[in-house]
Amino acid sequence: MLVEYKKLEESLLSLEELNKYLKFSSCELKQFDDIVHVHPMRISAYYMSLIDWDDPNDPIKNMAIPSLDESNPEGFYDTSGEAENTKMPGLQHKYAETALILSTNRCATYCRYCFRKRLVGLPSKEILSRFDEAADYISKHKEINNVLISGGDPLVLSNEIIEEFLKTLTEIDHIDFVRFGSRVPVTLPNRLNDPDLLALFKKYSLLDKRIYVVTQFNHPKEITPQSISAINNLLKSGVLLSNQTVLLKNVNDDSITLSTLLRQLVRVGVAPYYVFQCRPVKRVKHHFQVPIFKGIKILEETKARCDGLSKRFKYIMSHKTGKIEILGIMKKYIYFKYHQAKNRENLGVIFRRKIDKNAGWLDDF
Repeated sequence: MLVEYKKLEESLLSLEELNKYLKFSSCELKQFDDIVHVHPMRISAYYMSLIDWDDPNDPIKNMAIPSLDESNPEGFYDTSGEAENTKMPGLQHKYAETALILSTNRCATYCRYCFRKRLVGLPSKEILSRFDEAADYISKHKEINNVLISGGDPLVLSNEIIEEFLKTLTEIDHIDFVRFGSRVPVTLPNRLNDPDLLALFKKYSLLDKRIYVVTQFNHPKEITPQSISAINNLLKSGVLLSNQTVLLKNVNDDSITLSTLLRQLVRVGVAPYYVFQCRPVKRVKHHFQVPIFKGIKILEETKARCDGLSKRFKYIMSHKTGKIEILGIMKKYIYFKYHQAKNRENLGVIFRRKIDKNAGWLDDF
């Protein structure tokens, strides 16, 4: 197993600890125990501190605390066809220009809506085991110009492992930039107070090869003095930041919440990038997914409340055939466009589906 960051703060891991806040009945405790046995729970002490326990609809609680709705098995685990794009354990190559490394199955907090729910916090053969072999594959495939290091959350790994990634990848001539997909600025911002880690970013964020952190703020409550400090530390280290928000029922599925979030992100130096349609993952779809028809309405209202910089995001569905931009509604149809495509012939293709107000995924139409 890859080594975690040595100062990873104490986290809430057990139902016994959670019971201090929620007071389960014996019947509920058994139901929750069944859920966390299948999909483990982990919540950083910092992220726990953001929860308003007196608010039954607190968005942080909804994202981090297990729910009985997770008992609903509707959906499927590999919503984007990751298995068919895996070249070796821990390395995926779906789009020609991008290699994806699954660096760990650990996070500082296990988000209940996670689209890799099948592996996070669980033993998995999908995680990278031989980085040298993955780097060799990347070096031989010159069409790859960037690498996305994801997981789990790569920034919970040790500095030594992060440096190994950066040193090896930035030395490959045809790699233009390296991205880390991470919720650490949101769920464990004190990780980004580590001067050694920041020095690594500064060392490898070269003038001609940049390091990006693609983070995921989903609600304005997540933008705190601590997270802003983490963002500033990354920016001072030469790291560029963008954000991928997931549209989530009972978290951010209204235009006031989303527009406030996106404007505040721009204010603190994080560029809105995508708003993702929640994937139809088992134990997630029923609980978190907003129908696409409703999502379009929400995001159009959101854009109307945003300025030019905060409305640059694309509303995206990460389907097994590619990243599909959800363009909007005209007459009786919803229009889509292939923003990225596994089959290169589909790039830029616009298509439509007859409106179904309950459809949450392309396959539902």
